[in-house]
Amino acid sequence: MRIGVDATCWTNRRGYGRFARALLRPTVALDRSNHYIFFVDDESEEFPLPESVEVVRVASDVPTVKAAAADGSRSLRDLGACSRAFSRAGLDLFFFPSVYSYVPMLSRVPQLVTIHDVIPELFPELVFPSLRSKLFWRAKVKVACLQARLILTVSEYSRRCLSEQLKIPADRMRVVNEASDPVFRVLENPQPTPLLERLGLAGATRFLTYVGGFSPHKNLSMLVDVFRDLRSRPGFDDVRLVFGGDYEGDVFFSCYRQLLEQVQQAGLEGKVIFTGYLRDADLLALLNRSQALLLPSFCEGFGLPAIEAAACGAPVVATTRSPLPELLGDGAIILEPEDRAGWTNAVATILTDSARRERMRAAALAAAGKLSWENSAHQLLDIFDEVLHSRVPAA
Repeated sequence: MRIGVDATCWTNRRGYGRFARALLRPTVALDRSNHYIFFVDDESEEFPLPESVEVVRVASDVPTVKAAAADGSRSLRDLGACSRAFSRAGLDLFFFPSVYSYVPMLSRVPQLVTIHDVIPELFPELVFPSLRSKLFWRAKVKVACLQARLILTVSEYSRRCLSEQLKIPADRMRVVNEASDPVFRVLENPQPTPLLERLGLAGATRFLTYVGGFSPHKNLSMLVDVFRDLRSRPGFDDVRLVFGGDYEGDVFFSCYRQLLEQVQQAGLEGKVIFTGYLRDADLLALLNRSQALLLPSFCEGFGLPAIEAAACGAPVVATTRSPLPELLGDGAIILEPEDRAGWTNAVATILTDSARRERMRAAALAAAGKLSWENSAHQLLDIFDEVLHSRVPAA
């Protein structure tokens, strides 16, 4: 069978690009029965495509990873070019790893579309910079749900949210969990990389870490408030707060400038550190040396940075509005994202209670070890087989 894949998201550095790469590499490697055609409009030496796939390049004015943002700026010509290429390739199934890069298809090829979360539906005012972008998103998701034979999502929590917000029937959804890449592991003697040294994160420096994007729904201003409250207590003057992630190249609606202003007004310059984009080697060292990973989002479909941190032995403090309570168990302290005092107390506990920290570390490692991309790839292949053999009714 011929399986088409929308790989226009392949070079994206955010979560949905990492999801596509981490899931599809083992999927292609494991599958001995099907032929894969990856459709791309951009390529990168940083993220090579699997050698065994057929690659079809679609001409576009602006690569999807830059255009398929919250503002919905993909041109009609680019949308049409992708749609025609996808629809005319003589495929038996088409897989979209993310609805962000979805385009309607002009054929009856069965589609599997991934919707990672319902953040745009829950918090449109925090995601979309304009009414136009919100309407564009709603139309795209509606068409995707109508055309898809099945909707894929990344957690049972996200499936419940999709059912509530988008009214997708349970029998039309399948779950494939995310996982930590094998590169994320406990290092026996973690050394700071040159980047961490330049940022002042070498030596015995204690620091707390956030990893991810700078969208307003990530609730990062609350973290700055928590950090300020923590530093007002005795014994925490040496602690730093690290924001790991690309704050310059983020194509999504970003709160970075407001966050920077908040840091300056609080007098925390030099205490709050923005790393910029982190390659895996830097992220591995950062997570191994961090006292804790903090994820205070108003909603997370999965929360992959928390699982990656857990795989490196870092305790996690995370939002209730995610699958992390079930995934991490005793490896995390779980709090409502608005509970500023609770977050401050949790961080203080991790920093001062070494026995609690070690128990959390052990539980986090065990929880992360239960997830693997290879298992997820097997699950995806089963779903492909289900769709290819018409065991799922059309929408």
